[in-house]
Amino acid sequence: MKKFKKHFAFTMVEMVFVIVILGIVAAIGSSIIAKIYQSYIYSRSINELQTKTELALMQISKFLSYRIKSSVIARKSQTDFKALNDANGSYPILEWIGYNNEGFEGNGTDPGWSGFVDLDSPETNQTQIKTSGSKLLYAEQNIYALSNGEVNLSNANSSAAIIFDGLPDDFNVSQYGWDNGGTEQHKYVFRVQKSGSDVLKFINQNAPTVYEHYKLVWSAYAIVPQGPRGDKNLTLYYNFRPWMDENDTNGSSSTLMEHVTTFRFRQIGETIRLKLCVSNPTASDFNITFCKEEVVFWKEVDFPCCLP
Repeated sequence: MKKFKKHFAFTMVEMVFVIVILGIVAAIGSSIIAKIYQSYIYSRSINELQTKTELALMQISKFLSYRIKSSVIARKSQTDFKALNDANGSYPILEWIGYNNEGFEGNGTDPGWSGFVDLDSPETNQTQIKTSGSKLLYAEQNIYALSNGEVNLSNANSSAAIIFDGLPDDFNVSQYGWDNGGTEQHKYVFRVQKSGSDVLKFINQNAPTVYEHYKLVWSAYAIVPQGPRGDKNLTLYYNFRPWMDENDTNGSSSTLMEHVTTFRFRQIGETIRLKLCVSNPTASDFNITFCKEEVVFWKEVDFPCCLP
């Protein structure tokens, strides 16, 4: 008599049970994978925002460190501005005049401009200054290159200028030319032309008082948030001269940062405190925002200790 082997198989209930368990495991696994991926996206976005924000603040800080300290303003419009230490958060634009640091540092041995006026020289008077120790040819070449050929220190219509360190008791920040109102509106800025290797001649405006120290300038700078609230582009404007009745719209521009939610600044003593917040819309249902603050100190010009 033949014996038959018994064949075992899953029952319908067992099959359903296994399928349910596999479904639960798959759901848990996919949830874990989704969370890991979301965490990766979040971390990557934070790292990208941190790097970009730090680079933007580093660029702003570098330009601000070579500012003419008393020239810094906060602006709402071309006609509504205040000295930075008098402004509040309702003034969104930061603007200043910067001195020619590259020319001051020179070619490694001699400065393009020394920042020193030889008050004892017969060549120093209300129409010109003797700036001993300067190699103005280098300063001329440097400014010409930086301004894309717009500023020529040897030209009789040169728009390069000097600003003396001394300020009057009745100081008015608008006298740097921020009003765009003609010569009488920039009494602190004196346009100059190179005359020889170390003499700067005033153009169309004699200096009522000649001080011992000066700074050579060729451009103003502006940090302008542009766009809808909460999603602005932060733009740097440069290569414009308020003492020539120009404003930021006359200059060149470069986008420093996109998707800016906050740009704040205020002056505290000798420093400027900056706050920059940037978002990165990684999905339709949430944004990632990163904020960073920076303190910018005023860089003191290291004038030569003595005449050659």
